[in-house]
Amino acid sequence: MKQYFQHVETISKRVLNTQYDRIIEAANSFSESIKNGNTIHVFGASHAGIIAEELFYRTGGLAVINPILNPTLMLNTRPVTLTSQMERLNGFGKEIFQSTAAKAGDTILIHSVSGRNSVSVDIALAAKERGLTTIGLTNMTYSSKVSSRHSSRKNLYEVVDIVIDNCGDFEDSSMLLEGMDQKIGPTSTAIGALIVNAIVIATVDNLIKAGITPPVFHSANVDGGDEFNKKVLEENKHNIHYM
Repeated sequence: MKQYFQHVETISKRVLNTQYDRIIEAANSFSESIKNGNTIHVFGASHAGIIAEELFYRTGGLAVINPILNPTLMLNTRPVTLTSQMERLNGFGKEIFQSTAAKAGDTILIHSVSGRNSVSVDIALAAKERGLTTIGLTNMTYSSKVSSRHSSRKNLYEVVDIVIDNCGDFEDSSMLLEGMDQKIGPTSTAIGALIVNAIVIATVDNLIKAGITPPVFHSANVDGGDEFNKKVLEENKHNIHYM
């Protein structure tokens, strides 16, 4: 078990050493969108959607991050195997994106570990067509070894503007124990949360340096938190689509 902690630490250092510039580039896109009166969107299907949930309506997080959470792609769907079928359906992502309020000048971050399924590629292509900057958070070791399920025959990393590698293992699971052939211990959620929160921190730093008060939430569980957050929501309501 200790090896898993050590492995996650090793991956986090690898991300810092190899993906720093990409993270800063993503933060620059986030902050430019906000400075220009635009907003941020984030998408992930199934477990990748956990990162979308991590980013919005979050203590210490930016109020103007809008999740795209389609019910058929979330883990409370029954049977849960339906999520795997729906994320492979060509054209479904385009339909999902068309229902959003995303506009030119916004930025979207799309999280897909394998990067091969149609829904993420669909959303990336639809977002680019509408004039958004697209960021793909993926596992390049994994994605570079699997074929696309999208009609374009391209994986997510091949269609987005900015690619961030989570530096994970093939298949995501990282530990192989003696007496078992199947690997365990996926790392994409822990590392993904680290990466996207680093993007938020760098974005907030950019906004402060530009003389802009970042629209950041307080904890709702401290005295005065509700009142503070209500004000943040009101001041940024034109770029908040989850209320």
